[in-house]
Amino acid sequence: MPLTGVNGVFGNQTFLFPASDLAIVVSEHSPEDSSRFDQQTAKDHARVIADCFKHSTVLPFRFGTTFHDDDALRRAVRSNHRHFIANVERLRGKAEMHLKVLVDDTCPGNTALSTVAGHEYLSSLRENASRQRERQSKARALSLQMHRMFLPLAEEVTCKRMESGKMLLDIAHLIDHKTVERYQNKYSSASQELKECRMQLSGPWPPYHFVHRGNQHTHSA
Repeated sequence: MPLTGVNGVFGNQTFLFPASDLAIVVSEHSPEDSSRFDQQTAKDHARVIADCFKHSTVLPFRFGTTFHDDDALRRAVRSNHRHFIANVERLRGKAEMHLKVLVDDTCPGNTALSTVAGHEYLSSLRENASRQRERQSKARALSLQMHRMFLPLAEEVTCKRMESGKMLLDIAHLIDHKTVERYQNKYSSASQELKECRMQLSGPWPPYHFVHRGNQHTHSA
């Protein structure tokens, strides 16, 4: 069944492909197309997901997922049907809000281990490990502060050190779609309260980070 008004990657027509009590949004492709996937096609993929998200619960496939033919798609859906249905029920009426929080590093700089040796090497190794633990501790504390402010249903958090010497927390919060406005108001308050942080908010998005997991995770790197 053609999905009117929604074009996929390379401008291809999209279709609703019935699979039991699910509908898969697909478009046809040739084997040569896979070598042409780029940033624009990734944006087109995300646009189709966002358009569908306006009307229904969506479980996004990973960008670049292809099937050889209709039977291969049917087999994939059949073998994962219970998992898909469980995710649809868990994520029905939910949305993802995406926070980026930039904050000063607690302990900027790392010792270049390649330039030292012997006891100095061991000392530098311990120093770098200590700095990493301090960063992880600060990231966890800031993540917990955000959790208490926004009270999400679930969260995914990653932390990385930027070349500028800042730390970037990338936070995905799962919330009820009906509470988006309340979340946005809390963001405005948090931006005023946390003067030491630079914050950026986007969403609501389809729940990309929560399709394959139900528990909250925090990762620091």
